[in-house]
Amino acid sequence: MKKNKTYFICQTCGYKTPKWVGRCSECGSWNSFVEEIEVKKETIKSVEKVELKRLDEVEGVEVERYSSGIKEFDQVLGGGVVKGGVVLIGGEPGIGKSTVMLQISYYMGNKGKKVFYFSGEESLPQLRIRSERLNLTKGDVFFSATNSFEAIYDILQRKRPDVAVIDSIQTIYSDELNSAAGTVSQVKFVTHKLVEVAKKNGISIFIIGQVTKDGVIAGPKVLEHLVDTVLYFEGDYERGLRILRAVKNRFGSTNEIGIFEMSEYGLVEYTNKALVDEDEGASGRAITVVMEGSRAFLVEIQALVSHTYFNYPRRNVTGFDLNRLNMLLAILEKKCGFNLSSCDVYLNVVGGLKITEPSVDLAVCAAVISSFKDIPLEQSIVFLGEVGLTGEIRTPFSMNLRVKEAKRYGFKKIIAKMNDISDFDVEVININNINELVNYI
Repeated sequence: MKKNKTYFICQTCGYKTPKWVGRCSECGSWNSFVEEIEVKKETIKSVEKVELKRLDEVEGVEVERYSSGIKEFDQVLGGGVVKGGVVLIGGEPGIGKSTVMLQISYYMGNKGKKVFYFSGEESLPQLRIRSERLNLTKGDVFFSATNSFEAIYDILQRKRPDVAVIDSIQTIYSDELNSAAGTVSQVKFVTHKLVEVAKKNGISIFIIGQVTKDGVIAGPKVLEHLVDTVLYFEGDYERGLRILRAVKNRFGSTNEIGIFEMSEYGLVEYTNKALVDEDEGASGRAITVVMEGSRAFLVEIQALVSHTYFNYPRRNVTGFDLNRLNMLLAILEKKCGFNLSSCDVYLNVVGGLKITEPSVDLAVCAAVISSFKDIPLEQSIVFLGEVGLTGEIRTPFSMNLRVKEAKRYGFKKIIAKMNDISDFDVEVININNINELVNYI
């Protein structure tokens, strides 16, 4: 009898090796290799004939969309749920992935859509308890608690629902593979088959995925390439805020975000977009406006600068790039003469947002200077601008939208570099260099 051939595969990146090793040579993760049995593929006997066309010869097809019942969710998707699209949703445990999918399932079920919810983590009684807690008791939604992919695939082929939810992909396994549920082989195979049945039958499928300790969806990166849309939930657990961000979207922009608030009835749209603390008179606080897609958000930057007696001062950030903070600190030392090399610097973005655009540089510098000098900043000021290595201030894009958002919340003064300030009905303090900001503070 011929012996089955086995190999070891990294559960982080999918790298294969004939023997077990402690550290993956591709991604560097430790103790991530799992032994799996190799499955030989059948030899392809016939070759499918492929037709070549120019794009101007292809007939245009309009994407069919329908609402999920949550405006913020629809905006992140690019306008609504796409028929036949596959959406992968990731996030930390307890952040609200299953909760929001239950809400969306009941809404679409009540709007005449045939919705199937497959749960591999919770039993049917547990799902009923969760639904009753969310006040979701009436709705044309069908549930199944199963881990068998063959059973799910058979139901999707025969019943052909409009929407299907898989919760979660790491708990579903196929009998065609000998590996355990959640391994790279199982996740890749099941996701590939789900995409296949979605495109063939026009089923919108939502796949919930668990995340690793690094905050990425567990499994190989190819999992994200198979689906049409990848969404990530980020959260500020203390304030109950949840931020839904698209990192891939074949049917819309990846610049949009949705902000939710956790309530006793599930996730609701966050109406107050000003992520600003109400505490006044404290040093180390600066207000700025960031752009996420086509929307502007008022955000507070907090900094704490304190002298340290250790040889290596700490630099700790939340929601901001650590390397960019180090660059801004170096600019303040070189151009403004601040001795920050003997200080610990902590930086925080209020509300759980993760900011990547450089337009908040001026607010970061203002917060650091305010904390270092222990001088509270005026609460009616908004700082807008990018700081260059030579200390110059640059004007950020979409200045009209930023100023309009600041005015909407009652801010009367803008500190930025503006060549034409006649178009803005606010007091503008025009600065060209970082030293001018220091003199003003």
